[in-house]
Amino acid sequence: MASRVRTAGTNGGGFKPKEKVAPLYQMSASLKSEVRKLNLVHLLIWLLVAAQVTVSHFRLVSHDTVSTPYQWEYPYLLSALPLLCSSLSLPKNNISYLVISMISAGLFSVAPLIYGGMEMFPVAQQLYRHGKAYRFIFGFSAVTVMYIIMVVAVQVHAWQLYYMKKLLDSWFDATQEKKKK
Repeated sequence: MASRVRTAGTNGGGFKPKEKVAPLYQMSASLKSEVRKLNLVHLLIWLLVAAQVTVSHFRLVSHDTVSTPYQWEYPYLLSALPLLCSSLSLPKNNISYLVISMISAGLFSVAPLIYGGMEMFPVAQQLYRHGKAYRFIFGFSAVTVMYIIMVVAVQVHAWQLYYMKKLLDSWFDATQEKKKK
């Protein structure tokens, strides 16, 4: 077993690695991390909506405890598709799955949220003008709870689309560099 000989008076701090990770790949790794975090938050929001729909549909508790779902919640359940495609695209930098995820996020995530905002607006207006609520989720006004969930969901989906677009650009640039070589 050989030992390394070090020059007297040095602490080895002058050693610099000869290989460096290209900034393009560093950015891809950090963007993947952000998309994974946002996918996790999206999954939590989806589970909340799915739980409400399931509990209401199967009448597991009374409608006084958990109200019937709004119409926008049913198509929002399809937002599991962009979540799945996004998760499948990350391990092997699959551009096709990422593009499918971005398009389906607009259709199954953002569009139901926009419709939901319009659907619940008259109910929210009635609640804040007259103080009357007819639907409740664990004693809280259902429209208030769902608007809070919607605000968080819109931000999550906006950041997801932003980071996925940046990731797509990063992967596309990396693909173009490989073709040039």
